[in-house]
Amino acid sequence: MTAALRVTVPDAGWLERLADLADRVDLEVWDIAQQPQPEGRIDLAVSGYPNATEGLRRIDPERLGVLQLQTLGHDGVLEALPAGVTCCNAIGVHEGSTAELAIALLLASQRQLDRYAREQGQWNRRWSPSLQDRRIMLLGHGGIGTEVEKRLIGFDAELVRVASRRRQDERGVVHGTDELADLLPTVDAVVVAVPLSEQTVGLVDDDFLAALPDGAVVVNISRGKVTDTDAVVRQAGRIRYATDVTDPEPLPADHPLWEVPGVLISPHVGGMSTAMQPRIDAVVRRQIALLLDGRSPHSVVISPGRS
Repeated sequence: MTAALRVTVPDAGWLERLADLADRVDLEVWDIAQQPQPEGRIDLAVSGYPNATEGLRRIDPERLGVLQLQTLGHDGVLEALPAGVTCCNAIGVHEGSTAELAIALLLASQRQLDRYAREQGQWNRRWSPSLQDRRIMLLGHGGIGTEVEKRLIGFDAELVRVASRRRQDERGVVHGTDELADLLPTVDAVVVAVPLSEQTVGLVDDDFLAALPDGAVVVNISRGKVTDTDAVVRQAGRIRYATDVTDPEPLPADHPLWEVPGVLISPHVGGMSTAMQPRIDAVVRRQIALLLDGRSPHSVVISPGRS
């Protein structure tokens, strides 16, 4: 029986997890980052994690229908991927896990867990800020931002939600970014969850940080380029900064940000949890079902007819 769909996956583990589809789908391994493109037409190719843009440059668009990323962000993919391929991102895979890490970074910074970790063997009790009764800005109200909001509810904190434009929803006001100058001096913490765009590059800069009160904490779980890293270094000791993303990335071992007091850094691991695999499997299964049914894939971020 001829398979209706040809699908490639980045490693052999996928073959076992998708084995029940073998009667309808021709599955094979193609590591886009390391291996040449197989001969013949491929209907759906699942990329590796994280994205390897150099491998994308070698794709023959005449022989690939849909590229499924395992990431929510697609920085650099548009520039690397040859025109003619439909590219989809992984909506619903990383938002919850990344929001979880945002809360972990916020709590660790507020309760000074990084300092206690460095002081193992010492009994240095001290007062620390709480999330209770604090005013916390959630900057960015997309997929990750809404997941952060859900997890912050219950901490007895006041949430100040900010998106690109002011609007109302069932929970009240979502402020616009044009209100930041007035809002920043009133908050104790900011969780940054905006997408990377021309408008958000360098958003967290000297003016942004200077507007915050002394001792405020900024948590960045969006993209490193959203923050002016040098501005954080210049604010050393006044503003605390907890981040899963940096600019540059990876952050060199001799970069001054590592030594700034009050800075807590994790190495871009927001989506790297046990929650990822079952969710990306479900995304790929849904794409296969759509393609088998003759329908268009979901979560298209790059169309084949782009200019």
